[in-house]
Amino acid sequence: MAAMSYEMIMCIVNSGCAADVMVAARDAGVRGGTVIRGHGTAAKEAEEFFRITVQPEKEIVIMLVPSEIKDSVLHALYRSVGLDTRGQGIAFSIPVNDAVGLS
Repeated sequence: MAAMSYEMIMCIVNSGCAADVMVAARDAGVRGGTVIRGHGTAAKEAEEFFRITVQPEKEIVIMLVPSEIKDSVLHALYRSVGLDTRGQGIAFSIPVNDAVGLS
């Protein structure tokens, strides 16, 4: 029996948007996630250069997903959470080599 491969998806959004991230992720097949509160550190020069306003308070949503659904989850986040809007947030995935505690 082949081991299942996983990806970690991290989605960093403005404070108050983590619930929207999880709604979109669940609709794409994700079972759950972890939300961590954070603080952005964008330089004022970057804000002026890109003509965006950066909200310093952030929420980081971390999800471990089967590799097969990674692309559909990222596309769902892009469409549903407004990641196509500059300064709204970012989502990316990282391959996971090993994981324990999954059933």
